[in-house]
Amino acid sequence: MSTTVVAVGKKHESWVADGIARYSKRLRKPYDLTWRLLPHSAKDHDAARAEESAKILQTLKPHQHVILLDERGTNLSSPALAAHLQRQYDSGTEVAIIIGGAYGVSQDLHHRANLTWSLSSLVFPHQLVRLILTEQLYRAQEISAGRSYHHV
Repeated sequence: MSTTVVAVGKKHESWVADGIARYSKRLRKPYDLTWRLLPHSAKDHDAARAEESAKILQTLKPHQHVILLDERGTNLSSPALAAHLQRQYDSGTEVAIIIGGAYGVSQDLHHRANLTWSLSSLVFPHQLVRLILTEQLYRAQEISAGRSYHHV
């Protein structure tokens, strides 16, 4: 079991790939990441949101715990994220984390999400979100293991 990240967009840009690789090599099961990158829709606004969301929904398994990244979601501290993830992993539940496209995601995808999580009320470029997410998963792993990476 590993954590799957489903993201709309192009491959990781080199500056992002280096940071993701830095944290990814430290991740151990079940925190290790599998990336599933889906292409942007050629459509605009509502049509793009609908098409991209449908593709994301097709990738999800019925038993997965789905975390949707959205700036309007719940703000979690790093320890709260670690505890949330650890509960899923302890129960043997696979986790999928969704990074939607530029126009957001459909209501169907919002309804499918078990948690809508906000990294911040600020909006970040998708490439940067990937890097922040990877670092936060590493931080969550270290918090759950009781190691000193996270300072309170």
